Order: sequence, then structure tokens, then C-alpha cells
Amino acid sequence: MASAPKRFKVRGKPGLPGSWGHTGSYGIRDRPHGSFPFTACFHPQAAVESGAQGKSSADPLCGFLAWCGQAGVELNPKVRLSREGAVAGYGMLAAEELEAGEVLFTIPRTALLSQHTTSIHAVLQEAQESLQSQSGWVPLLLALLHEYTASSSHWQPYFSLWQDFRSLDHPMFWPQEERTRLLQGTGIPEAVDKDLANIHLEYTTIILPFMETHPDIFDPKVHTLELYKELVAFVMAYSFQEPLEEEEEDEKGPNPPMMVPVADILNHVANHNANLEYSPHCLRMVTTQPVGKGQEIFNTYGQMANWQLLHMYGFAEPYPGNTHDTADIQMVTLRRAALQRAKSEAQQQLVSEQWDFLCQLEMVGEEGAFVIGWDEVLTEEELSVTLKVLCMSEEEFKEYKEQDGWEDDSEEEENSTLSNEALSRLKTPCKKLLYDSVQLTLESYGADLKAEQDLLNNKEAYKKLSRREQQALHVRYGQKRILHQLLELLQ
Repeated sequence: MASAPKRFKVRGKPGLPGSWGHTGSYGIRDRPHGSFPFTACFHPQAAVESGAQGKSSADPLCGFLAWCGQAGVELNPKVRLSREGAVAGYGMLAAEELEAGEVLFTIPRTALLSQHTTSIHAVLQEAQESLQSQSGWVPLLLALLHEYTASSSHWQPYFSLWQDFRSLDHPMFWPQEERTRLLQGTGIPEAVDKDLANIHLEYTTIILPFMETHPDIFDPKVHTLELYKELVAFVMAYSFQEPLEEEEEDEKGPNPPMMVPVADILNHVANHNANLEYSPHCLRMVTTQPVGKGQEIFNTYGQMANWQLLHMYGFAEPYPGNTHDTADIQMVTLRRAALQRAKSEAQQQLVSEQWDFLCQLEMVGEEGAFVIGWDEVLTEEELSVTLKVLCMSEEEFKEYKEQDGWEDDSEEEENSTLSNEALSRLKTPCKKLLYDSVQLTLESYGADLKAEQDLLNNKEAYKKLSRREQQALHVRYGQKRILHQLLELLQ
């Protein structure tokens, strides 16, 4: 039985096409037992690490915890919030041993900051048609612009945890020269360029006109493009998007982002030990495994490669911590490799026709990428079909075109599964084409794998690097390791 080719999937970047977003793809369960009333069990000062350098009650964390109590947040007394002991910024640590399945905190939906809970929700609701955008973030960003700059805002204790959003140190805040120098080949500079262009377009075409019609709420001299960019970074790094139920996925677009106080304090690692769960009236953070006393509690931002973590959150996981790391091979790189091996004008013409046909099948695109993970190709169908078509003879391609890219299910299944073991068994022409494409990809970086390895192994030299240089090194090194592993499989 034959089946039609599936639709092409260019590698997704959360949020705006080509970049923004923080999605929380977390499961939904019934409310577990054992949550702890914040006000009954817990004084705000107790949530702060004891002996934290003699901080006074003016500590923003203490003020935030007091706000949490008033907002109905229920916090387990077996956890504490602190800067000390956390891998970055604030974090949550276990004050006592925790078992799997323990509720760490419960947040009523009324405590979330979104377009529906902001003090200007009625104004946003009335203008919802004019606030539609590619990102889908405009209503939340307008809410943040207002609440962040309104001294009487209900959310000021929450915002006090972030004195300067630029401290998030997203690559969008790096000088362009530094961004290019440190991140060449990783895909991040291109993603940032798209972000900045989209931010400017959204601000000038949607935000400014809206502010001009509501001068009693907004002032362009206060609510500037620069502040808007900083709030985009804030939403990138700290917002959540509630996952859709399975039956809703084909019927509606993604839920709008929202800010989730307390939940956004938890840091991320791939091997996390807690998970955010959603229910109709509240959200809960629940442990997924036992946590020892003094250990940090980590949430997950999803299965994200290091380039995505640095691009969207301002950090990367050191090798080999990120088991979800990936490397990209640009789709056009395969075309370039195929054209380079074509020995005649007729063969080059055949490659061009094959590429055009792959575009018609929506298997490739000019801005798409094949995504390579540690254990398998994540865009396996796209890469499998592309290799097959670009390695066809003129007669084979003519027959394939006549079938409109259809093939037997058994043959399609065999050719579309690209685990590491399957990659090593590719036919020789496909191996050679993919090998050449990997080599071309590696040439796009500024340094080779050995130079990066030597730098990581030299502790003294590594310590002298700036934080940005260290984070960029982790991104480059992980990608190059994956690409070199692929070369070995193809030899």
C-alpha cells in the first residue's frame, strides 16, 4: 500500500517563527495530596536561606515571599529559595529530604500574571483583534510594560526580583561583533537577527499605535523600544505556555504565554527533578525523583539544545550534561555538497531539479535544517528522503517523480528511521553526500574541535574566559562533538 509524503517540518524554534518563546510542555494530573498552606506553615523569612549575609527585611526575596502569602501561594516548608547554592541567580533548594511526588508549591491561577489578570485586562480584551501578531506575545508584553512601570502595581514585589532584565545576558544584548565572533556557525546569530527585526516591527506597527490610543496608560517616552526588547527577553526566559489537551492540538493555536511566580525561580537542567503540573484552579510543582537535603531543585524548560538555551535563556549546559543537545546541518548545505560532486553541467541540472522537487514535497526549505541528536536524526524523514533523492540517477529520479514521491509503506519506514545504527548502514552514495555535508558544516565554525577540547581541559585558561566566552564554548563544543560522532558513523 502506498502513502503520500508527509509535510515538511523545518526545525521549530519556539515562539516567533525563527526564534522567540518559552513553552512549558508539562503533563496535567489531578491535584496530589500534601500541599502546605503558605501562611499556616511558613513565615516569609524562613523561605530565605538562613544566614544569607544578614539581609534585612528590605531584601526583595523577603518582600516577594510576603506577596506570595497574600496571593495564596502554598509553599512546602521543606524547601527554601536562595541565591546561595543555586547554579545561577535565585534557585530552590531542599531544606529537608524530599520524596518523588511531593508538592513543592501550589500557585492559584489568580496569582499568575497574564493578559487576563493584569489591571488593564479589559483594555486588552477590547483591542484583541488589533493586537494579533506573529509572536502571540503582544497582550502579555503590554501587560508587562504597564505593570512593570506602575509604582502601584500589584506585581511590584514580583518584579523586584529582577533589578535589570539585561542581567539575563541573552545574546540579543551582546554587541554584534562579539555575537558573531563567539557564536559563528551555531545558528544563534541568525536567530537573534530575526528576533531583533521582529521586535522592532512589532513595536512600531502594533505597540506604538496602541499606546497612542491609550495615553492615560502608556507613554512612549517611558515604554520605549529598549524596554520592550528587555521584556521580550524576560518573557523568553521566564514565561510558561500551558500545553493543550491532545484533542485541542489540531483545533486551536498554542495558549498565550503567562508569568508564573515561584515556578520561574527554578533553574533548568536536562536531568531535572521536578515538573510543573496544570489543573483548572492552580498550578503545582511536583518532584519527579527523590531530592537530598541541600540539593537544588530543577525544573525543565523542555528538551532543548544548548543553542536554544543560550539563545532564549542566556546559559548553556556544560558537556556532557545536556542529553538533548543537537547540531544542525543546513538543508542547503546538502544541495551545495551535491552540486560540488556533480561533474558535468547535466549532473548539476539534475541536482537542481531534484532539489526543486524536494521543495514541492515540502521535505526541504531554504531556511530549514536537518537536526542531529546524540542518538538519532530528529528530522529523520526529511534527511532520509533528501539523501535518497539527491543520490538518484536520472532514470530513478524520473520514475520517482512520476509517482509524485509516493512509495511502499515498508520502503518508506525502512528509509525514514535514522538511528545511529541505521546511519552507519546507509548506502555508500548517501554516506558520502552526508559526510561531505558534515565537513562543510564544520568549516562554518571559527575553530576546530581539538582547539575547543584543549581550552575546556585547561582549567586555568577556562577560568580566564568571560562568562559569555564560556557559554559560547559549551554551545560550540557540544555541536562539534555531535557532528564528529556523525563523521565516525559515516566512515
